[in-house]
Amino acid sequence: MRAGADVAAYARETQLSLETAARTLRYECFHRLLQAGRCNCIATAHTLDDQAETVLLKLVRGAGTRGLAGVYPKLAVSARATIIRPLLATRRTDIESYLAEIRQPWREDGSNRDLRHSRNRVRHGILPRLQRYLNPAVYRALSETAEIARAEEQYWSNHAEQLLPTLWRYSEDSKCGALRLKALADLPLAMQRRVIRAAAESLGLHLEFRQVEEVLETALVLPRSWETEGRKSMLLSAHWKVSRKKDELHFERENPSTGLSGYQYRLPIPGSIDVPELGSRFESKLVGRSTIQGYNPQHLFDPNLLAEQLTVRNWRPGDRFWPAHSKAPKKVKELLQDRQVSGTERKLWPVVLSADEIVWLRGFPSPASLRLGESASRAVLVEEMSLGSGQNQPRGSGGA
Repeated sequence: MRAGADVAAYARETQLSLETAARTLRYECFHRLLQAGRCNCIATAHTLDDQAETVLLKLVRGAGTRGLAGVYPKLAVSARATIIRPLLATRRTDIESYLAEIRQPWREDGSNRDLRHSRNRVRHGILPRLQRYLNPAVYRALSETAEIARAEEQYWSNHAEQLLPTLWRYSEDSKCGALRLKALADLPLAMQRRVIRAAAESLGLHLEFRQVEEVLETALVLPRSWETEGRKSMLLSAHWKVSRKKDELHFERENPSTGLSGYQYRLPIPGSIDVPELGSRFESKLVGRSTIQGYNPQHLFDPNLLAEQLTVRNWRPGDRFWPAHSKAPKKVKELLQDRQVSGTERKLWPVVLSADEIVWLRGFPSPASLRLGESASRAVLVEEMSLGSGQNQPRGSGGA
């Protein structure tokens, strides 16, 4: 990142939030400096407070030990170059007190007070309340959770890497691989999950928890009756498929001609984006409490429960959604089958995500857990409009 780099322009170009865009450019600069040999170590000023915020954010969004490990004290860029966080065990208030004592001024980014950012809501609202009402040492407790998770993650990841070659067969020609099912079935569930994840990552695939569970179900579930052998395959993405063949579980590339079409766009709140693949425009609006009577309450979100910006994309294998008035989340695939949606329309059917959670699915009511709370002063309305030469018209029914 050059001095004076235009973060806002980069954020627009890459469809990232300002915070994520700034962090990306910052670390690109760090890596270039280290790789060019202009220095062999860079120290960042992450504090124990930053660690606590990160762990809490990861926890509520859904994370295993890898996510709960939080910010690492040391990040190796190469054998001779590292990024370190020497203040990670120190409270932010202690650092500020020390700087004030030695009369050393510091700068604080104005965006750190912007409550549209999830981290700032955690920093200025949630964590102080947890400290006041639940645990005076909550910052230290969350930081210690990260330390425990890092040690656990390192140990079990190393164990999985050592175990993987004994049951994983990789094909250099096809760039695909296969796992021995009997050896996989003999492992404890925790190690099964890690082996599945490690096998996928060796192919450049990064699986979410739900996808790992789907793979395990395909690999190891017993036949439901003598008439069936259970599900034999599943799509991991537009380009990868998992298939159970005799005594092996194969990770294979999908034929590009038969793979799913894909699109993904960032949707700011408020804001709008065009999705040419659908001929649609998606808009997110902030609606005042006094004017929400004109909208279906099933289509309104509590802004306090959403991320800073949304993502619009086509649904993917393994996606789940919990429509209001239903007992549990269901696979998007099954919901669309129930509505008899098929063909290209089904492949391109849109969903809207807040972080990693699907909060909107065309034609279905929004989750009850995201409905407008009594204390909310405004609501978020998400609409899909038809693109045309005239005025845009709402598309579909239900949804948010």
